[in-house]
Amino acid sequence: MFKDEIANNYDSWYQTPLGAFVDLLETSAAFKLFSPARDLHILDAGCGTGNFSIKLCKMGCKVTGIDISEDMLAIARRKVSQYGLNATFHKMDIYHLDFPDNYFDGIYSMAAFEFVHQPQEAYKELYRVLKPGGKLLIGAIHKNSAWGRMYEQMGQQDPASVFHNAALKNTDEMLGLDPDHLLACHGCVYIPPDATEQSLTLEEEARLSQTSEPAFILALWYKPE
Repeated sequence: MFKDEIANNYDSWYQTPLGAFVDLLETSAAFKLFSPARDLHILDAGCGTGNFSIKLCKMGCKVTGIDISEDMLAIARRKVSQYGLNATFHKMDIYHLDFPDNYFDGIYSMAAFEFVHQPQEAYKELYRVLKPGGKLLIGAIHKNSAWGRMYEQMGQQDPASVFHNAALKNTDEMLGLDPDHLLACHGCVYIPPDATEQSLTLEEEARLSQTSEPAFILALWYKPE
């Protein structure tokens, strides 16, 4: 899915003031919903260049990351090594995980379901490898937000865009993956894509949350023991 050029430039956006602020908001929201204990074996599904895997490693988790892009995975391995951390990365299709049932203590999938065209099948496979008593968190761009509309327009206008083959989802579609085991849902990133650097504050984020749709949806499920 991701060409070499996209993989090599993927991290550059997170180094901008806007990208760094969005990453802060998404990470904070994710760990507020599901903060893993040390030594838990965590799957990072759709790990990309390993940004979230690194955060999990720093929390003391045993991390396994999967992605379908070998170029992304090569960058993830290099970054983890540079940080002196330890994580295992595999090229793997989210629809066909090469892990046994009930294998992981917890699962995160951050900013990957935007590109999943069969979300129910992907969810079932993630749920399959989750241990009873474990939690599964999925975070994805909200289709009905300013960011979602921008990304959809980018995909329509530019066949080379990573969003050309995206499948953005709304809140109902996310929560409908498994309403019976849903624990919580939270939105974040109310800051618009054209925000000025001066407006990148938690106060402005809180103010906009009263009137705007969140750009990022996070949903948390559990697997009964």
